[in-house]
Amino acid sequence: MKVTALELLRMRNQQGSEPGRRRDDARLALVIEGGSSRGAYSAGMTGAIEQLGILPLFDAVYGSSAGALNGAWMLCGKAESTMHAWWTPEIMRGTIDPKRALRRRPVVDTHYLVHTVYTDIMPMGFEQILASPIEFHPMATDAETGESVDLHPFLHDTPSLQAAFRASTAMPLLTGTPIQIDGRRFVDAGVSEAVPVRTALAQGATHVIALRTRRADERTTPPARIERIVLTRWFTRNAPGALQPWMNRTAIRAQEERVLAEHPGVLQIRPPVGSGDIGRTEVGGSALRAAVDIGRQAAFTALTPLE
Repeated sequence: MKVTALELLRMRNQQGSEPGRRRDDARLALVIEGGSSRGAYSAGMTGAIEQLGILPLFDAVYGSSAGALNGAWMLCGKAESTMHAWWTPEIMRGTIDPKRALRRRPVVDTHYLVHTVYTDIMPMGFEQILASPIEFHPMATDAETGESVDLHPFLHDTPSLQAAFRASTAMPLLTGTPIQIDGRRFVDAGVSEAVPVRTALAQGATHVIALRTRRADERTTPPARIERIVLTRWFTRNAPGALQPWMNRTAIRAQEERVLAEHPGVLQIRPPVGSGDIGRTEVGGSALRAAVDIGRQAAFTALTPLE
């Protein structure tokens, strides 16, 4: 490989490169990690990319779970103007409410997020995303096979895009039952591929910029005993094929980390060591606003050498 991802970005930036008018034969993918509320970090990062005006330098955007949502906001040009949603109490608490579990309702209400917040409160540019020359690849996990699935082929109109958002973010137990698309059922992308770098490389990416929501010093741990008991029951009933990758998540994440660390064409942008711990269902406005700001600064620091 002759150039790094940052060098490719710099070269394209100097050339004024745009999709469909490249002077190189590289394929540059923006890969966005999931993590539910940890997505506040990558929201700041995508906002920085939008502000820097470098999105046209990418050929494709791959996102898992919250990473898919943040990628979509960027593709329709609203990443920066909508990042306040991460610390807006009405939106976050309407989306995530642990008390709903007492009423046997989803703790994370993705239907409200996609069909109310993204349509009425803070309208998303669905048509702009579908028409973008930069390919959009939201990821999900097949409930029957446990395989990581690229939902790009399923995207053809606004309802299918909305379904893909819900499938990519369908966290086991927390969001209810799997989401069905064209006769197949899907759960959260993070079960099988939290950082969709393997899919991006398999589909021809030569260079990758990976927006991470985990610090370099964070490690994935096996499920605790009570979590294993409860989630095993849920998977057995609702997504039997996804049980094995969920149980093996430590090994799967380790494989992703090796690929990200060893591939010469990958640049990772991560929250710095010392950044706050953000849980999957964090709704605290101050913590999430800080995470957005930290993510934004991390991306600026990594990418402003382009200038």
